[in-house]
Amino acid sequence: MGSWAIAVHGGAGVDPCLPAVRQEEARRVLSRCLKLGAGALQAGLTAVDVVEMVVRELETDPVFNSGRGSALTRRGTVEMEASIMDGRGRRCGAVSGLSTVKNPVSLARLVMDRSPHSYLAFDGAEDFAREQGVEMVDNSYFITEENVSMLKLAKEANSIVFDYRVPIPGVDSCSAIAGLMGAKAEGGLQMNGLPINMYAPETVGCVVVDNNGWCAAATSTGGLMNKMNGRIGDSPLIGSGTYACDVCAVSCTGEGEAIIRSTLARDVAALMEYKGLSLQEAVDYAIKERLDEGKAGLIAVSRNGEVAYGFNTVGMFRGSATQDGFMEVGIW
Repeated sequence: MGSWAIAVHGGAGVDPCLPAVRQEEARRVLSRCLKLGAGALQAGLTAVDVVEMVVRELETDPVFNSGRGSALTRRGTVEMEASIMDGRGRRCGAVSGLSTVKNPVSLARLVMDRSPHSYLAFDGAEDFAREQGVEMVDNSYFITEENVSMLKLAKEANSIVFDYRVPIPGVDSCSAIAGLMGAKAEGGLQMNGLPINMYAPETVGCVVVDNNGWCAAATSTGGLMNKMNGRIGDSPLIGSGTYACDVCAVSCTGEGEAIIRSTLARDVAALMEYKGLSLQEAVDYAIKERLDEGKAGLIAVSRNGEVAYGFNTVGMFRGSATQDGFMEVGIW
């Protein structure tokens, strides 16, 4: 019997001006999910069951960008995607273009367990969900007032996303954003005389190694704010946003296009398998050498019960817990 370990993330790329109350909300959700996963592992649940359970919890809470609280397309709708992978036999399932499935990660699990395929998208994925009796809701369930405001801001600036996440050398990013958007110093960030919340939620993910040394990973997201309809990011792509094998499990977050180009999640496992690197060495190498100019982060666990993370953004919402009682939640 080995030692279990779990790590969760709520996205890489954190607004440097993120209000303290938002930071506390994020910490609260991550802590709750860690405790949920740790309790399940102590009870003997398998790694793949735990990652699904934890990501479902994250999808249900609107604090992060998955399920309820997902980012909006340029049409003001939600198109969600998710994937899950079981290191036992490298089984996997993924879904994209979901607009009415309450918990995308659980549909990804059903694709893995109950279909002959690994990936279903848009109408085909929604049809499969209905066939499986998955809980469906109206698209409005996923939409929050804050994300409607963010979409309005993005459209007025003709931008997919405000890249306040990446620090500019010699520039105070909070001041730069305020100046760009014409904020009033005394009244906070404003546009057209109205207060705007600049906090943009991010992708969620979970990686687990259970008592038997089996690894699993799951990732879920609403994608980019103001994205083109039909855009697919890294989160549902096995080997890019999610990967698990008999060596480790990885979940990524950040600039999806860069993660796709680098097949970031699989690269961590390959560095361990082929180059003999430790988990943290592999994570550090992948973040430093494989992203080119891209900005991203990831969490990982090894079959030996190790936990690692890395990011090249301002911050990454993250937390981890291990069988020996260690538990940590961090942002910066």
